[in-house]
Amino acid sequence: MRSYGEYCSIAKGLDVIGDRWTLLIVRELLIRGACRYTDLKDGLPGIATNLLSDRIRELEAGGLIRREDAPPPIATTLFHLTETGAELEPVVEAIGRWGLRYMIDPSDGDQFRGQWFTYPVAWFLRDREPDRPPVSIELRTGSNPAVVEVSGGAARLRLGTVTAPDLVLRGEPRLILAMFLGYRTVAEVADLGLEISGDASVLERVLPQPVGA
Repeated sequence: MRSYGEYCSIAKGLDVIGDRWTLLIVRELLIRGACRYTDLKDGLPGIATNLLSDRIRELEAGGLIRREDAPPPIATTLFHLTETGAELEPVVEAIGRWGLRYMIDPSDGDQFRGQWFTYPVAWFLRDREPDRPPVSIELRTGSNPAVVEVSGGAARLRLGTVTAPDLVLRGEPRLILAMFLGYRTVAEVADLGLEISGDASVLERVLPQPVGA
């Protein structure tokens, strides 16, 4: 492991987590829990196989992740965050909130995965009618689908689908995120190509007030 060679806690921390891809591996484990190697590879589009292996070994050596040989029917190695690794969640969230300003204009070719909606959903969506029955919003972006489950005052995201979603949003992730963050209204994202099918009143229940409203 390379080191800055400084007796400073910031430098010491960056010795462990400062390399490219390292915090994104932590992000995937925070969002998804225990992951197989293939889960991590899928959630990190663009990473070379040998580099992912190197980063996993470095994180294990730093005490941030551990591996488990899961029994059948899984019968594969699972990677978990240790308690030390899980303590990075507020760091990851702080970087994520800070980085929102750079999400307005995505670069051509930017990849997306459904689980990356997890933090924006937690930060910006709320169940404003907690006494009403639970509802679900399915997000279809061309990547792995995800579902926002709304009930009891909270909105939570999970990967997968639901048999009969109350609402389906289909289109570019940037449009869904712009609406979730309050940067664009429902009407604006629909005009820009987001397909909204089902009970659109569900959005009134969960979305924040538009920025500047």
